[in-house]
Amino acid sequence: MAGHTHSTPSVDPSASVASTAVVTGDVLIGPGSRILHGAVVNGDLGPVRIGSDVVVMENALLRGRAAQPLTLGDAILVGPHAHLNGTEVEDEVFIATGVSMFPGSRAGSGCELRINSVLHVNSHLEPGTVVPIGWIAAGRPAQLFSPDQHEALWAVQEPLDFPGTVYGVPRGTPMREIMRRQSEAFGTAPAAGSR
Repeated sequence: MAGHTHSTPSVDPSASVASTAVVTGDVLIGPGSRILHGAVVNGDLGPVRIGSDVVVMENALLRGRAAQPLTLGDAILVGPHAHLNGTEVEDEVFIATGVSMFPGSRAGSGCELRINSVLHVNSHLEPGTVVPIGWIAAGRPAQLFSPDQHEALWAVQEPLDFPGTVYGVPRGTPMREIMRRQSEAFGTAPAAGSR
């Protein structure tokens, strides 16, 4: 279960991790939380902190980053196939199937991110915000965009600096260089162990 951070996950005795889930690296799982089959909780590249009574459903991916730890408060549902990467989630948030939450983002208490919605990099949802099915939230505070509003979304999204935040490179860096760096970073992490 230890990752290249030389950290061993810490799972509260009242929590549970399914036999086919993978929990690796600098991970803390709080009381009463459940990590279901096929979920991956990866703290190899940065910390993951999961509060109490959190349910991470089948095949969700949770990843911490050195500059953006993944932090989940209490009483949160993370739906199947959700992708949470370097985000902060306050208490009592509903994260539906297929939701993506990117590095530097934050969802305030009581938010709902509905099926296949996106919380963009460095964007902050005010407490109690509902992101409709398939919509994108971007900005600080986040504005909500339907998928057909690309021009308006891009005006808010571009200055949030996705390539700088996620890959540490300026916009326009060739894909070959980005992937060389990604390969190098993931090459330092061991093959995932499971709990």
